[in-house]
Amino acid sequence: QVQLVQSGGGLVQAGDSLTLSCARVSGRALSTYVMAWFRQGPGEDRDFVAAISENADRTYYTDSVKGRFTISRDNAKDTVSLQMTGLKADDTAVYYCAAARVQYGLSTFSNHYGYWGQGTQVTVSA
Repeated sequence: QVQLVQSGGGLVQAGDSLTLSCARVSGRALSTYVMAWFRQGPGEDRDFVAAISENADRTYYTDSVKGRFTISRDNAKDTVSLQMTGLKADDTAVYYCAAARVQYGLSTFSNHYGYWGQGTQVTVSA
């Protein structure tokens, strides 16, 4: 098991940049998990954003954020980050970090991720 805590988020204007962070509070080291970011807009499902392998040698992004968002991790610090640039109003959502067992690979399915951060609101004004 692992407990995750998120930081970052807030209200920004379209075109701005923002970085979200996710840190291990307790439990197993993050280096033993695939890590990902999901987001959930009002009245919408929780959608995959990006994932990174346990040793950071592979990443995967949903098409809508490719070239704008970067997922990274620092296993020595037990942290994962999501750097977001060129933010758009459509990026407005609650963002969640999540951890999955490595057997699932860079899964885009939320039910493969057993551990979640508390969520953080990102609001992009047009």
